[in-house]
Amino acid sequence: MNDLKAKKKLYKQTLRPMGIYQIKNLASGKIYLGRSADLNGKINSERFQLRNNMHMNKELQNDFNDLGEEKFSFAILDCLAPKEDPDYDYDGDLQTLEAMWLKNLQPFGAKGYHKKKP
Repeated sequence: MNDLKAKKKLYKQTLRPMGIYQIKNLASGKIYLGRSADLNGKINSERFQLRNNMHMNKELQNDFNDLGEEKFSFAILDCLAPKEDPDYDYDGDLQTLEAMWLKNLQPFGAKGYHKKKP
């Protein structure tokens, strides 16, 4: 019984890959970027939302519906290295990393599914 509790505690303390992910429309080349503290879980969530017509980005959802899942790729672009401090808050680092990728790839208009902020 104690062994199971220890395994559960270790699992909860284990950091999952965190960073930036991309959903790419292979037909048009348009991209959607996102950040997450759990990349694998977030990519699974994005797939689920798109498959079930529930994605918050309606333009991406419409293209997904029209073209089908096989015309989209899901990829991890960048990962953050874990810190020594188990209580470290990665949110600021993730926001900075996302801003760098948005600036670099410019996924706006014909190149992506993001809206430029004024």
